[in-house]
Parts: sequence; structure tokens; C-alpha cells
Amino acid sequence: MKRVLIVIGHPYWSRSVANKGIVESLGGLDRNIVFSNIKELYPEGDIDVDAEQKKLLDADVVVFQFPIMWFGAPSLMHKYMEEVFTYGFAYGKGGDNLKGKQFIVSFTAGAPEDAYSATGAEGYTMDDIDMSALRSYRIEFEHRNPDHVWNADEDLAFLKNMGGYAIDRNTGKGWLTAAGLLMFGKGLSARERFDNIRMNYIDESNLLPGSRWSDRLTYDGMWENNLYNFIRQVTPRLVAGLKRPFRLEGMVRVDDTPVHKSIREAVTNMAIHADYLITGILKIVKTEKGFVFSNPGTLKLPLSAIYEGGYSVARNPRIQTMFRMIGYGDNIGSGFPAILSAWGEESWRKPDLSQSEELHQVELKLWMISLMPPECTEYLQKLFGLAYAHLDNETQIILGTAYLENGVTNARMQSIINRDSTKIGHMLADLVEQQMLIADKKGRWTSYRLNESYEIQPEQFEFKDIHHEEVMLQNETDLRIYEYIKVNGFITTQQVVELTRITTAQGANAALGRMMKQNLIRKVRRGKHFIYELK
Repeated sequence: MKRVLIVIGHPYWSRSVANKGIVESLGGLDRNIVFSNIKELYPEGDIDVDAEQKKLLDADVVVFQFPIMWFGAPSLMHKYMEEVFTYGFAYGKGGDNLKGKQFIVSFTAGAPEDAYSATGAEGYTMDDIDMSALRSYRIEFEHRNPDHVWNADEDLAFLKNMGGYAIDRNTGKGWLTAAGLLMFGKGLSARERFDNIRMNYIDESNLLPGSRWSDRLTYDGMWENNLYNFIRQVTPRLVAGLKRPFRLEGMVRVDDTPVHKSIREAVTNMAIHADYLITGILKIVKTEKGFVFSNPGTLKLPLSAIYEGGYSVARNPRIQTMFRMIGYGDNIGSGFPAILSAWGEESWRKPDLSQSEELHQVELKLWMISLMPPECTEYLQKLFGLAYAHLDNETQIILGTAYLENGVTNARMQSIINRDSTKIGHMLADLVEQQMLIADKKGRWTSYRLNESYEIQPEQFEFKDIHHEEVMLQNETDLRIYEYIKVNGFITTQQVVELTRITTAQGANAALGRMMKQNLIRKVRRGKHFIYELK
């Protein structure tokens, strides 16, 4: 009887339904079936290549069982293939060990049938496009790429070239792609097709007594809920108030700083790496201590590779291209190292990129506070007394991280103090033994928090070095317009309507005219359109 090896490449086996059902139904059929569940066998990702190759050699039939994720095999399955099917074993000189074996690919699709059509959003046409967003995007595109041949295209042809529209070669029918609908779709259409996804921005800085937020952007019927509108409205709010040192390139003032670029990079990464086929929220929170960006999905690269840079595996390459063509998103593989560099220059805490496989969520925290601010040290000294003074510097940093970030993990400390996981594990265990930290175990993962037995409330950090430029503006509307232009380079009358409480083009022109009289901005023709930029 033939010996069968079933290689299971489901990255979230505990939540599997279809794949687990298939495997369980086969389990009692024949003892000649061997299962190799990659995620269960190697939870840390260190595949035993020799053991897996031996299983392949012993088998007559090899079955690859996995769920389709974004129109292909999951990264776990790719990792297995890359590490186990090596040169000299599976191919190349002497690589004929698998010759004559039967290979079967068995996969499940956890999405409706239309999600795997040639176009991705079948039934959604140009009527489902928010033309205001598309026109605004095209103005930015032309501004960034004035000589590009696509500037002369009609809207449908432009979208097709950008990957936002596709035609089924078999039927000749054309529809919006998932990227096109997510990026430029009308709110109702986008929510209908992607009712599992929401976008939310919350500003928790500068709170008034009794308030939970000082500003918020959510689904309130005041804007078309697509990615372009969300990111273009949120980005100016994120950088509002950040200091901009006076710097000239030739005779032109340059307001863009590495910090501003890094925040745009973080926003863009959230959008292009999100998994839009699962339930989740693209969420941005602005606090007194920095920013938190989160999106549904998981990392497609190991954390070490992301921190190192030079690699790029965007989950949504079409959306990535759309943003890059208007100046959002760095060169491939260099975005996150650029964020690390910018934060390092400011001597702020190292950015914290993490993922929760349980929640199926990726989170990036950009802290705008130093490694050990004075109030952090003062709090820990009051909490632990002389015992704190007797700790070495690295151990104090662990406690400081637990205080500043409301908890700490082994992985997080590896990125901060550059010690291996074993050493940090001993340091954390010692702090638990000294009752300075409390361990919270969740499955295979453990997080640690301060033992605040003294019940002293931490002081709130204040951005003392961050303030608005001293520009005399008459009202909040003008300030928002001014901040938007500083971030994006220019603004249009339509964007003023979308950004502010102004509801008509006439009102937008009045506001812009008022700012021109103050000699703050000027009106410039770009191609077929007028834009407004800083003087």
C-alpha cells in the first residue's frame, strides 16, 4: 500500500475549520498516512529540514494541504518549500530524490467565489467610484508625475493602468479590482463589498476633562469611506503640531522632516499590508506619547528581516503602487529602517512592531518619548525604593519599558537592549521573583506588567518640545488647511470641502482667498487644474 505524507501549511491551525475537517476525516482511514503540521511542529518557525526531507523520501504520495490566502499559498507553505525543497535534494545537480513520487495540491478558499474571479470585485463598475476622490488623486498624480503618459487617459483607462480596473479576457467584461474599490470606491459600495473592514482615527491627546478623544474620524456619513480619503484626511492630523526646523535647499524652504516622512510611511504600511479578507479595523490612535497603527492580518516577513530592511512583500501590491505614485511609501524594503533611523535621531524609544496571531492583528507603536524619561525614573524610584537603585542599567530599562508601554515582552526587549531571548528570559524571571513584575501567561506567550502594589498613578508625559509654528491664522478651518498644505505640498478647493466643515466650492475659495490675502499661500496652475501651495 502506498505511503502518504500530508504536509499541512495552515498558519492559524487553531482557528481552522475546513482544513482541520479534511485532516481529521483522514486521520482514522489508514495508518500509512503521515501528517506533518508545520505550524504545530515548529511554532517558532525553525523547520527541521533533515526530518522533513526524510518524510518526503519515505512517502510515495505527498499532499500539500493549505488555505488560499490572497490568491496563493500562505507564507508558511512558501517557507516550507524554500527550506525543504533545496538544491541537490529536490532539484539541480543530484536533486532527483523526489523523482517518481506523486504530488497533490489540496486547498480551501475561505472567501466567496467572486473574490477569486479575474477582477476581484465582480459587479462593481465605474458607477461605484467616488469621482471626487479619483479626481483629487489624479491631480496629485499629475503634480508628482507631470510628464506621465497616463495623465492624458480617461478615468477608466487611468484606473486600468493603475491596477484599479480589470477586464476578463474570456468574457470581455470589466469590473473594478479589489484595490480600485478599496482605494477609490464610494463608501456604500466599499462597505457592501468589504463589510468586514472599518477605518477609524482617534486623537487622545490634549483631552478635556471628561472627554475620551479630542478628534475622531469614523463612519459618520460625512465622507466617502475609501482608503484614499481616509489616509489623506488622517495624515495632516497626525503631524499637526510637530516642529519643523527652518531648512533651505537652495532658495526653497523644506518643511518635510524625517519624522513627517516616517509617519506617512507608517500610515501607508498599514494600508498596503492589511488583510482585507478578514474582519478587522484599520485603526490609528494619536496619544500624548506617540502613535499606534494597527491593521488586520499578520506579518509576511520575520520581524528580524523587517527591522534589517532590504526586503518587501506587500500584501496589496496594487494599493502600494497607487500610493507610491503620489509620494506615499518609501523605496522597496527601506521604509521601516527609515522610521528606525528617524526615531533614533530624535533619541526616542525604538518603534515597536508586533503581531498577535490570536487576534490576527499587526500593531506598530511609534513612541515620541526618550528611552528613560525623568518622570519614568522618578516613578520607579518611588515605587521600588532602594531596590530600584540596586538594579543594573538594562534591568532598569526593562522596568521603564513596562511602565511606559503598559507592559513588556521578551521579544520587545530583544529589540531594545540587543540581548538574546534566553538572557532576557532570566532577567524577566528575576524581576518576577523580586515581585517587581507580574507575569501574565496566555498560551505560549507571556507578557509582564509592573506590580503597582503602591497604587501610585503614573504621571502623564507632556510634549514640551512640540508646538505649532507661530503663524497667525484666523480660525480652526484656516489652520487645518495650512497644516494640510504643509504635509501634502498643496491643496485643491475640492480637498478643502472634504477636509473642513465648508460645504461648497464658493466657501472653499473664500477661505483660500483669505489665506492668500495674509500672504500665506498662492494659487498655481498645474496642467488643467489650479492648486494652492505655501508661499
